[in-house]
Amino acid sequence: MDAKVKAHIWVSMAVRMSDMAGRGAAVLRKGDPDSGGILCVLRGREGMVVLAQARDAEGRLAWLRGTGDAAVAEDAADAYVSRQVKRDPDLWVVEFDAPDLQPPFEARLL
Repeated sequence: MDAKVKAHIWVSMAVRMSDMAGRGAAVLRKGDPDSGGILCVLRGREGMVVLAQARDAEGRLAWLRGTGDAAVAEDAADAYVSRQVKRDPDLWVVEFDAPDLQPPFEARLL
């Protein structure tokens, strides 16, 4: 089982990795600094994808494509984020420039 990293530390790491890859990143919403969940919004050429933080069967960090397999329009991505924040006010929301809709950090997709 992977050790659980505090949310604010993970967000800082992901933003730095994005910067190192030459991609912009912005924290759109700060959640609970220790145990908040994280949504990653990937802004690409074809639209947007929202990744929701999850754990796999062994407890390792993984990501779900919350908005589905295909890219969606910005209003659909915003609606998804709004629904999730209403359910969990401790969520962090981080947006990344991702022309290829791939996250700038290591991500196991479920």
